[in-house]
Amino acid sequence: MDVGGGRREPVGIARWTTRRWLTTGVAASAVVLLILGSLGAWSLSTTSRLTDEVVQYRSPALINAVRLEAALVNQETGIRGYGLTGRRDFLTPYTQGRADEETALKKLDRLVTGSDEAEKDLRAVRSAVGTWQRQLARPVAEASGADAVRTASERAGDGKQLFDSVRGSLSRQQDHLLAARTRAGDDLDAAQRLSNLVFIAIAVVIAVLMCVIFYGLRRGVTGPLTRLGAAARDVGRGRFDRQVPATGPADLQQLAHDVDGMRERLVQELARSEEARTQLDQQADDLRRSNAELEQFAYVASHDLQEPLRKISSFTQLLQRRYGDKLDERADQYIAFAVDGANRMQVLINDLLMFSRVGRVHDQRSVSLEDSLNGAIATLSVAVEESGARIEHDELPTVDGDAGQLGLLWQNLLSNAIKFRAPDRPPHIHVSVRQEDDMWRFTVRDNGIGIAPEFREKVFVIFQRLHTREAYPGTGIGLAMCKKTVEFHGGTIGVDPVDGDGTSISFTFPLQPSAPAADSEGSLL
Repeated sequence: MDVGGGRREPVGIARWTTRRWLTTGVAASAVVLLILGSLGAWSLSTTSRLTDEVVQYRSPALINAVRLEAALVNQETGIRGYGLTGRRDFLTPYTQGRADEETALKKLDRLVTGSDEAEKDLRAVRSAVGTWQRQLARPVAEASGADAVRTASERAGDGKQLFDSVRGSLSRQQDHLLAARTRAGDDLDAAQRLSNLVFIAIAVVIAVLMCVIFYGLRRGVTGPLTRLGAAARDVGRGRFDRQVPATGPADLQQLAHDVDGMRERLVQELARSEEARTQLDQQADDLRRSNAELEQFAYVASHDLQEPLRKISSFTQLLQRRYGDKLDERADQYIAFAVDGANRMQVLINDLLMFSRVGRVHDQRSVSLEDSLNGAIATLSVAVEESGARIEHDELPTVDGDAGQLGLLWQNLLSNAIKFRAPDRPPHIHVSVRQEDDMWRFTVRDNGIGIAPEFREKVFVIFQRLHTREAYPGTGIGLAMCKKTVEFHGGTIGVDPVDGDGTSISFTFPLQPSAPAADSEGSLL
């Protein structure tokens, strides 16, 4: 069935996962190796059994049959010598032969057990040997010398016939044992050849199995993974039109489908991102036009708007001086209102112009905050002297920023601390600094009237005043300009909670590269 934009679900063995393929392959390999191992074990067992038969039974039986023949020949030689000479020393071969005969027969009894033909031959040999010994050998060996010669002479013909019978039974036994040994040797050779063939077949099958495993892994695992990796790398290099091939086991196909789905989502996200970038470029163009218009407005505010205000103020004052004796007290009051309004409007326009330039017109360089603070204190020297303010500060670091804006920052903070002083005590202002990770934190602490907790955020909003203009003059732009300056330089500003009277305003600036730690020892102005 078609799914996901024309993709087809795998069917049959194509739905097998890598684990299933590996499990089936390992199981089949194990079965094949088990069969081959069984054949190898059977051939080794057969070869070992036939080798034991030849080495431990057939060959020893033939050897002991030959030893038995030699022992009987020695006995016949001793009997014949004793029967010819009558001397008992000629019986030594006979005596030794009897001992060798018993040893050989004991071994043959054990070696021929289980073989009907060999047992029958051994019984025939025993019968022939027993007849010869009863009728000739023992009578001669037990007789005296003279009797032995006479007995041997009398029974010479029978003795030859009896021993020939012994030789015949021994010959048949050896022929049968030799034939059995030959057959066992042939069987052993055949088993060894079969064993060699089995092990050659095992080696061939293992080699073929290894080739099949290698081919299967290459075709079913490494090949699809290689193609998947190549496609993923192409996508990573930016070829988002490259479709990821789905081959191999079902889980690898699923992985390929997932990667391809991720590629399609990336293509969609890139399309949306491109659209958003286009919109952002349009907004940036609009913002540039707006900034240009704002600059034009600032120019108009600084020149075209201030000039009429100056004229209004000047001519109103001139009207008061020239016609003051003809105007009543109410007219003088109206004229004073007009002059004050024009002056306040001019101050407000100047403050707005200065506020609009923060972050838009700047000269970025290394600024010594020590010198910047001293410059602000010098600018406020009249207010400092009139209020009797005492200003202390730690040794201040150097930061990257606009010197003019940073000077206005100090000037606004210090002038606020002086303006909002307590009526019963002179202002005491302390500027401290400490390092926090990769930032400098500055704190301006005073002993003034303070800021209520509910107004700590409101004071940084432009035109927001906490007191009437009659109580504390100003436009309500100072702290808003401080906030804009600090944020433009990559820092934050806020009002800190304090114990006791006064206000504590903290702000942060980023450290310069390789900036030294601040000196905690303060200076007093």
